[in-house]
Amino acid sequence: MPDSARSRLARAFLARPGRGQLIVAALLAMLGFAAAVQIRFTNTDADFSGQRRQDLVALLDSLSSASDRAESRIDELEQTRTELLTASERRRAAIEEARSRLEVLSVLTGTVAVTGPGITVSVSDPAGSVTAASLLNGVEELRDAGAESIEINDRARVVAATWFTEVGGRIVVDGVTLRAPYVIDAIGSPHTLSEAMIFPGGFADEVKELGGTASIDEADVVRITSLHEAEQPEYSQPTDR
Repeated sequence: MPDSARSRLARAFLARPGRGQLIVAALLAMLGFAAAVQIRFTNTDADFSGQRRQDLVALLDSLSSASDRAESRIDELEQTRTELLTASERRRAAIEEARSRLEVLSVLTGTVAVTGPGITVSVSDPAGSVTAASLLNGVEELRDAGAESIEINDRARVVAATWFTEVGGRIVVDGVTLRAPYVIDAIGSPHTLSEAMIFPGGFADEVKELGGTASIDEADVVRITSLHEAEQPEYSQPTDR
């Protein structure tokens, strides 16, 4: 036996069986027992030459009944096995669906790092005239254009609950104080996001009017690594409906 096959066989014997495997093994054992009982009845005292006709008929009836019971039991066990396998498949599908939803929610809530195509917007502010409201306008335009994930200066992950304000002349995003130049990374369709920044009267024009500049670079790969720390809701509680 090749080493790889021998190793797989050893792992199969040494692996700890799951609950579903134990149940199926028990069912197979019961099937084997039923079959063995039927064979034993069939092979018992094969020489009937000295038996009376009435005894032979009774014996045949007994064997027939035992066979019927064994076949009925086998059918029941096979049905139970099928139901268990079906339940296991449903459970596996439910787990996969839950994992998929968790991945989507993790991206939307900013609790995982993400990567994908998108743009990088670099905002210079030599006059210190760019405000928190200006950055928020740019973020809203990116959201409207379909941005899936946004971060600023590799420090502030922007999610639905993100807030913008100013403290001491500095822009503060979710408690993180930012300094110019402001670099906004956004993941989504690069062309669509880029157009959302440069359309007439949009974010780039607003920054220009404030004495700054906004340059946009499209990229096949944009990495967003900053994470948003989710807070426990104070008032909202989940309900069944």
